[in-house]
Amino acid sequence: MSEPASARSSRQGERPAPHEDRRTLFERIVEFLSPGPDSKAELIESLAEAEQRELIEPESRQMLERVIRMADMTAGDVMVAAPRMDLLDIDAPYDELLALVIDTGHSRFPVYADERDNIIGILLAKDLLKLQRAPELNLRALLRPAVFVPETKGLNELLRDFRSNRNHLAIVIDEFGATAGLLTIEDVLEEIVGEIEDEFDDKDHDSGVFTLADGSQRVAGDAAIAEVNEVFGTQLPEEDFETIGGLVAHEIGQVPRRGESFEIGGLRFQVMLARGGAVRWFKVTRAAAGDATPTYAGSGDGI
Repeated sequence: MSEPASARSSRQGERPAPHEDRRTLFERIVEFLSPGPDSKAELIESLAEAEQRELIEPESRQMLERVIRMADMTAGDVMVAAPRMDLLDIDAPYDELLALVIDTGHSRFPVYADERDNIIGILLAKDLLKLQRAPELNLRALLRPAVFVPETKGLNELLRDFRSNRNHLAIVIDEFGATAGLLTIEDVLEEIVGEIEDEFDDKDHDSGVFTLADGSQRVAGDAAIAEVNEVFGTQLPEEDFETIGGLVAHEIGQVPRRGESFEIGGLRFQVMLARGGAVRWFKVTRAAAGDATPTYAGSGDGI
């Protein structure tokens, strides 16, 4: 006598039937002979093979690789080191603060009291303008709370915090609680998508030299040396290098960092923006008479 259907279904509810394997015998043999990647290195190799087979685009492969590598990176790996941070002094005059904000071009600034290591908050550049309309305001009242993270904090976790808390900047501290540097959400995202264009970029303009409000020139790092010579009437050498950034790096023996300044060929260069091991923008003025030889002055306040 056959078993009632209700009994069979009840027993099946207690011990579910195993999931049916719908793979073909060939697919199972292939998987046995060529198992999936067992490490991140093998996974990256698999992505490279997928690109070669035109299964994914090169840009997609690069982005996926960055995501994989970012899992092992910490805030300390990407941060801007403390000596190169642009900071505002809470006791500085308004005109001095405004000049620094204009010169650096950042949208957010850590603010310190008494000493650079004592960061008391974050000032948005747009909030500084409120003091112009209402001088009686206290600058401390305009500060936003500073977010502090350890050097060892993973970038994946930090990116989640940035998104959930709507913060764009974090102060990185070392194991002793001292300021080690700072990190922005843009810094983290660039580890995934590559360099992000910013407010200094002007893709529609053919020239790499722009006149600033104070009469100085903003010169792109990839501007042609010939163009710089034409604008300033100088005779910088054009034989060995095509771009002004390449010439400058050769003359001073290294790629300069933000805030650093030097004089070459009768011109004074100050780094406005540097990313990815290259200078994006210089601020260029004519050097004082007689300063034709390369001189180098590193500034500790650039990002």
